[in-house]
Amino acid sequence: MAAVAEAASPAQLARSIETYVADHPAAAILEDGRVLFDMRTARYSVEEQHGRCLLQLWSEERNLIRTVVEVQQRAQCLRLMTRRMGAPRPQALELVPASDRRTPTARQTARRNYQRLLERVLTRSFIGSKVDGLRSAMDLEHSFGPAYVRGRLLQGTAAQAVIGVSQAESSAMVDGILSLGILWLDYCRQRGEHRRHFGTLKVIVPADAWRTTAERMAWLNHAAADFQLFTLDERSEELVAVDFRDTGNLESRLVHAFSADTVIERCRDGIDRLLALVPPAGRERVEVRPNSSSEVGLRLHGLEFARVRHGVASHSFARQSEISFGAGANETPLLPENEKLCRDLCARLFLSRHSDGMHTDPLFRLQPERWLESRLRAGIAELFPGLRGDLLYSQVPALSVGDRGLLDLLTLDRNGRLTIIELKAGEDLHLPLQALDYWIRVRALNADRQPAAGIAGGRPLSAFERQGYFPGAEVAPLDPRLVLAAPALRIHPANEPVLRYLSPQVEWELVALSEHWRSELKAVFRKRSG
Repeated sequence: MAAVAEAASPAQLARSIETYVADHPAAAILEDGRVLFDMRTARYSVEEQHGRCLLQLWSEERNLIRTVVEVQQRAQCLRLMTRRMGAPRPQALELVPASDRRTPTARQTARRNYQRLLERVLTRSFIGSKVDGLRSAMDLEHSFGPAYVRGRLLQGTAAQAVIGVSQAESSAMVDGILSLGILWLDYCRQRGEHRRHFGTLKVIVPADAWRTTAERMAWLNHAAADFQLFTLDERSEELVAVDFRDTGNLESRLVHAFSADTVIERCRDGIDRLLALVPPAGRERVEVRPNSSSEVGLRLHGLEFARVRHGVASHSFARQSEISFGAGANETPLLPENEKLCRDLCARLFLSRHSDGMHTDPLFRLQPERWLESRLRAGIAELFPGLRGDLLYSQVPALSVGDRGLLDLLTLDRNGRLTIIELKAGEDLHLPLQALDYWIRVRALNADRQPAAGIAGGRPLSAFERQGYFPGAEVAPLDPRLVLAAPALRIHPANEPVLRYLSPQVEWELVALSEHWRSELKAVFRKRSG
């Protein structure tokens, strides 16, 4: 098929993307063949801004902002040529009909071939050790899926746990290997023969996908096991050891903090216009939360249903507010002729989304993590009396590294120590190591201490303080605390075993909340490191 003309306008580029997603509801965004976003669960916005086509994608795991410069139509997909801020060359993203384009038979065949390849490579690379029991069969009882090949290396009474993942799997599968590797090591220790000691875990990832696993592995408890990381080039069958203790500088980027009160005041006219369309009895339930220095979102229990953007008007230097309602592809500018539609949608939303709502109602079930976050923001003083609820940052955008996700909540305790709060409303096997990603970056940003600009002889300030976070407070130069919170029956059974393998330097707390957290937020039990 012919490619979209290179001179296509930003509006035409946006329409091409929106049309494709509307025609393919199970579409996925790929980069270098790996899935970044499954459009069935991700949210997106694509629009013309200042003469550019701006594509924004976000999910519970990551976010991405790119300028689309060209859209090329292929047989079954769209190839998006995009620019990341500061990148010298365009980067290609693929918009495909489904996240895994392989048939079940092809997927199963590829995994069997990888298992045979891994056995061959291990036998050749570790002479003197016997490769034993390689498998990739599903074992739901112990959380093992078919994407990972796991087995043992035996040598006398010594034994090593081994786990590998193929380059044909999604990036999320590859990044999740360390969680499964820890569980496999733990399983081998508990179920193995008593005469064998499993002192080592070997983790094998594709040649170009080691960084996330390396960063996480550096912060495991190395007194508990000898963790080893390898890359495997499946074409050359070359196995290479990775020094995970030297992964280079973290590319954390911290956006300057903005004044929430200033943004709200700037968008006041638009906020008042939207509130007038909300049912009068529900107006006090609306959360007005700034998303950036120029945008405010209106939310009901964490679900954003409208927004006000304050910017420069077209063909003018005058500033005006742009008001919209809905989300993603359904975001609609608010005009006099569709005010009734907005009013009706708000009435439907407020009728459905309340603590005693019907669990079968889609509007009740949408974005449970954001609902839990809004409850925690309101009740943080009762649940965590040692934390400062007055200095609480939600969905911190600066901590996304490249295309990494957003941190849920960041605050200080009464002694000025940074505290990260990561929330889950449903089971997530990978919660501990995803939260560890944020801990690593918050720690690095806090350790980046420099003298305050223009103030001689003052104490060195962390990157947070230099960028305007926690005004009036002193951020202590201590490693941050990590808090994981989820409803008690939604905490994945694998979370605690993984947490036990974290470095003693990572001080964590697991908080189990009551199942009726929408109406009553309280802790059922707490578990702490050490």
